[in-house]
This record gives sequence, C-alpha cells and structure tokens, in this order.
Amino acid sequence: MFVVPRGLVHFQMNVGDETALIYTAFNSHLPGTVFVSSNLFGTRPSLPDDVLMKAFQVNKSVIDQINSKFG
Repeated sequence: MFVVPRGLVHFQMNVGDETALIYTAFNSHLPGTVFVSSNLFGTRPSLPDDVLMKAFQVNKSVIDQINSKFG
C-alpha cells in the first residue's frame, strides 16, 4: 500500500522484470488541482533524470532542455 498526502505528486517505478499493476483511488470527488509540469521539472531537489527519461521515453538532452525552462 502506498498513501500519497493531498497535494503531492508522486511517481512509482517498476524495477522488476514482470508487469506491475496499480489501483488508484481518491478520498474525494474533488481531489484538487496539481500543475504536473512544474511539479516534475521545477522541483528542488529535482527528480532523477533517469526517472524522467524512462517516464517520458526521451533522452537526457530533452530532459535538460525542459528543465532549463523551469530554471
């Protein structure tokens, strides 16, 4: 079980060799608004580049280019 506090963005990475399955549920019909782009690329400390590269299926130069826009 993995519990995410309200307002926080999270990520999970399957490090195993088999397919992973996740079930998601919200505790409200109105969970709130989160700007994912600034939460993924504008954070301090930043998310690891390898996580972003795997999530978006791009190389490091693309991640660096996106990160530069969030200074």
